Amino acid sequence: MAAGQYLAMARHRLVRRVAPQGGVDAALLTRHQHAAHGLAWIATYVAALRSLLDWAEALEGQGALCLPERLILSIGFGEYLAQLAGGIPMSQGEFARPADLDLVTEAAMLHANPACARLLSGDGPTLRAALSTALADGHFGDPRHDDEMLTVMAGQLRRFVADRVAPYAHGWHRDNAYIPMDVIAEMAALGVFGLTVPEEWGGSGLGKLAMCIASEELSRGYIGVGSLGTRSEIAGELIRLGGTDEQRRRYLPPIASGDLLPTAVFTEPDTGSDLASLRTRAELVTKPDGSRVWRVTGNKTWITHAARADIMTLLVRTVPGQEGYKGLSMLLAEKPRGDDANPFPAGGMSGGEIEVLGYRGMKEFEIRFDGFEVPEQNLLGGVPGQGFKQLMETFESARIQTAARAVGVAQDALEEGLRYALDRRQFGQPIIAFPRVSDKLAWMAVETMMARQLSYTAARAKDGGRRCDIEAGMAKLLAARVAWSNADNALQIHGGNGFALEYRISRLLCDARILSIFEGAAEIQAQVIARGLLARDK
Repeated sequence: MAAGQYLAMARHRLVRRVAPQGGVDAALLTRHQHAAHGLAWIATYVAALRSLLDWAEALEGQGALCLPERLILSIGFGEYLAQLAGGIPMSQGEFARPADLDLVTEAAMLHANPACARLLSGDGPTLRAALSTALADGHFGDPRHDDEMLTVMAGQLRRFVADRVAPYAHGWHRDNAYIPMDVIAEMAALGVFGLTVPEEWGGSGLGKLAMCIASEELSRGYIGVGSLGTRSEIAGELIRLGGTDEQRRRYLPPIASGDLLPTAVFTEPDTGSDLASLRTRAELVTKPDGSRVWRVTGNKTWITHAARADIMTLLVRTVPGQEGYKGLSMLLAEKPRGDDANPFPAGGMSGGEIEVLGYRGMKEFEIRFDGFEVPEQNLLGGVPGQGFKQLMETFESARIQTAARAVGVAQDALEEGLRYALDRRQFGQPIIAFPRVSDKLAWMAVETMMARQLSYTAARAKDGGRRCDIEAGMAKLLAARVAWSNADNALQIHGGNGFALEYRISRLLCDARILSIFEGAAEIQAQVIARGLLARDK
């Protein structure tokens, strides 16, 4: 594929800048950060095009490649090729242009490639108008699940969302209210919290693709609901991969059933993504009764659903005198459930809520630990100093799931914008009749499908036992941008009404904004992708 050759040349040009002696020079990589992140975005676009092509070819093989899918394929390839050759938006005011990586000549060659030229010279306005007509008839494109069971699961969750989530989510958001426990109980009954937990530990034993589909469908109703499973996924994966047999027996079944609600306690006020600088410490001490406990001291922040959680996966420094990643350990720290009046009814811990724009329903907290005790046997894996390694083993899954949540928000924004464009009349006709409105909707549908298929590609790689850290990062990077773009465009379609709190799209804009920040900010994500690409064989 011509785009793949373009990517290979981009990597070659960056290697000359940042690895002149063969190995990547960290200082040079920082100096050329814009170019490095440009490489990450080029690679993400190429991966998205490959995923979209795989999707279309699979549908064609099944005799299911119909007009909406053909339009999505043509529009997606035409637009992404144009951006590869002209400039990729990395954010609202930053572009990765060919000149940034000395690719001006290669960009011209990409334009001149016969196959690319046909796509670039296609009748874009006509294609987008045709796709917007299909959207108005309810055709968003076949997502292509791998088997009928996944399609049935998606339908079941969609009905649950339509009945129990979508009608109430905006009220929960505006009231800054918790997602009701009876809704969480219904999610548990549907198996949401144990999707990927092995059957021997009480879960469904399904793969990451199933997790993707479930996260997308739930987030399509409310990102808070879609994100409830994230905490169970992270905790379950940590314990499954890094825990002792006793820890698996004790914790995996109640996590899978939803009886035990976990939360992830990693971030500190001054560290962000710099986990090597974590300062919260845990000291192993012997109590008067002879029992041994980890006594935790320090501050943590940005902890989702902390008050109502029953167990914390708590990253702390346990190895005295050992700085950096090697001194970190993961504790499985049980705690009682709290409420708004008393969020942390446990000795040795206190804290309060962080008020946020969106991503509500679970609430965000900061916690102060002052002698909080965790039993010695609750050190994950039983060996100190393994915390960072254990956490890294979960990042692929976490980023795939975050990409899926972003796709769900993107789809919700698309459908919200479409509903408004069909209902709102101006100058004697629905506003979808105006090209600047229908063009937005068509592109929202195309890019949502591209992000979806890239997420599925990463999930399938994970399910196949293949390393997919770069693919998971690219899925998260693209899907987060698409969610924000869709929400912004849908609000624009609403006009002034979109700025009113009573309209759902105002919530979607707030919810979408967090996606390019958590689970690795977009800039960190691009840096990780670039490093990975440079480290891989040519």
